[in-house]
Amino acid sequence: MKINEIADIYKALGDETRLRIFSILLNGELCVCELESLLDLSQANASRHLNRLSSAGITSKRKRSQWVYYRINEKFSESHSEILAHVKKQAGRAAELKKDHGRLAKYRKSGLSCDELKLQKNKLFK
Repeated sequence: MKINEIADIYKALGDETRLRIFSILLNGELCVCELESLLDLSQANASRHLNRLSSAGITSKRKRSQWVYYRINEKFSESHSEILAHVKKQAGRAAELKKDHGRLAKYRKSGLSCDELKLQKNKLFK
């Protein structure tokens, strides 16, 4: 790995929003619309940050119909397990990350679909 690739990873994770996205994706694949609702992001903002994480090789995506799903890139997970472990540990300590993971747990428990989440997120995340 080249030094510029290492720097690119840290630059990508050095942004608060991208770190929040990365942290929540440690729990598994999510659709862009789920990330938007869970993290209260606009579509443009979410896409911009997800593209940055993808260009650094941190996330990968797959398209299914009109939905795009993101997950932590398998190669990244294998090569940088210490980063994943550190962020997982911090997710239980940092208030904003803890809140994000709580919202994800509520969403998964609710059984709502991606479309329903957009409509009911205010009720679900009171």
